[in-house]
Amino acid sequence: MADLATAVEVLPAQSSLLDRKQKRPARLGIFLFLAALLYGLGYIAFHLAHDLDRIRLVSAWPLIVLGLALAIALAFEFVNGFHDTANAVATVIYTNSLEPHTAVVWSGICNLAGVLVSSGTVAYAVVALLPVELILKVSSGSGFAMVFALLIAAILWNLGTWWLGLPASSSHTMVGSIIGVGLASQLLNGRAAASGLDWTQVIKVLKALFFSPLLGFALAGLLILLARPLLKSSVMNQAPKGAEPPPWPVRALMVLTCTGVSFFHGSNDGQKGMGLIMLILIGTVPAAYALNHSIAPAQVESFLAQSVEVGHILDRHIAPGTPDPDPRTEVANYLQTRHLDAGTILAVRQLIGEIHREVATYKSLQLLPPSDRERVRDDMYLASDALRLMESSHGASFTAAEKSTLNTYRGQLDNTTKFIPTWVKVAVALALGLGTMVGWRRIVVTVGERIGQEHMTYAQGASAGLVTMATIFMADSWGLPVSTTHILSSGVAGTMAANGSGLRWSTVNAIAAGWLLTLPAAALLSGALYFLFHWIA
Repeated sequence: MADLATAVEVLPAQSSLLDRKQKRPARLGIFLFLAALLYGLGYIAFHLAHDLDRIRLVSAWPLIVLGLALAIALAFEFVNGFHDTANAVATVIYTNSLEPHTAVVWSGICNLAGVLVSSGTVAYAVVALLPVELILKVSSGSGFAMVFALLIAAILWNLGTWWLGLPASSSHTMVGSIIGVGLASQLLNGRAAASGLDWTQVIKVLKALFFSPLLGFALAGLLILLARPLLKSSVMNQAPKGAEPPPWPVRALMVLTCTGVSFFHGSNDGQKGMGLIMLILIGTVPAAYALNHSIAPAQVESFLAQSVEVGHILDRHIAPGTPDPDPRTEVANYLQTRHLDAGTILAVRQLIGEIHREVATYKSLQLLPPSDRERVRDDMYLASDALRLMESSHGASFTAAEKSTLNTYRGQLDNTTKFIPTWVKVAVALALGLGTMVGWRRIVVTVGERIGQEHMTYAQGASAGLVTMATIFMADSWGLPVSTTHILSSGVAGTMAANGSGLRWSTVNAIAAGWLLTLPAAALLSGALYFLFHWIA
């Protein structure tokens, strides 16, 4: 913590250099932003009201809980904007390529586009870190305690590191909070602390979070070294002079990197709260959001045909004389223990059969009785997760053709349960954008002025930006959450080291301390909050 205390002194909230670059925001820009905000809020309100109008609520309590939970979830995305989106504009501001307010607005627009086209894969990769019993009990007291604990813990840690001006990672914070809640849940249930967490998924995510900043440092520095012979006498190897903008080709490159980082930040980081918002919606109003009602009748027919074929495959792997288990309990235990036997395969087969009968009876997800939708969703979630584990298990010797069929069926299950409504994406995009515009200054100053001993050159800004956007794009393609903050700040540090510009070690040490402390601190905080909220509930 000494490094963090030192950081308070070396990372001031104000910067004369940034003040010289900054102008008063144009009235037209303010008007356009407010118009976009009002339109977005209207869009969200209209579609949320339309979804809720299709179901009958017996009391106002679900709406109260929904409003509170959504406010906390969007507050996390708002604070996320303080950290991560601000990094996307640091290089373009400190190379005089865009005026700060213009850069922030442009970054917000690109984030919006990235969020809107995101697939939702990262959102549910984050949710998959949670113990399965918490996901299935999201409408219970323990489910709401989980959501509130991990979101409030993430917000508190992010606010603290933002106040210190540290480019801390919202990804590390969220993952740490989820791990803390998962461990606390297992301890409360009297099981081994690690028994309910999917550690394969946890380790996969942690590897992405750990290695991506190191990759950013190495690749950005390597890019500078490789380009040095070409840039020796080039303007790219120069630092900006006063407030003078660079030549238009350099400026275009810098704006391009800002655009790419902002867009891919939206498509990756913007998803971190989406999965949790979906859990909130499912827990409070399952009749409206437990299942994807946009599934077309033709897709339902394909799903039914595929489930019959999957049933035949599983029948071939069930040992004769296997006793009938309780399918839901058996499958849930399998997801916790990872122990596969003939009874597990039979349970999955029975679960898929029940899903088939339920859907075949009504021929449409929209016609399913509202009271049954959450149960059908839970059955689909269990079946999909069990099939995923079974395919990689040595105890289930599926052929390549069988695995292909199981994968196709699993994709259909996920399409039904793991979806993101457009209005949720719009809400997250607005929260990110607002956070950027309110709190961008502190983190921008850290990245732009406090990492290197010398002013950032055009080549350094471009290298850090290019490496960051490429790394986030690859992570997004693989469905992995990564930290824009750490990739870009480490990329800037890599370019400074490679260029011989010198590093401000007080800042680097403070960032590294935040990098190492964020995950365990968030886990401890969220675990403690979960114990408190679980006791209250």
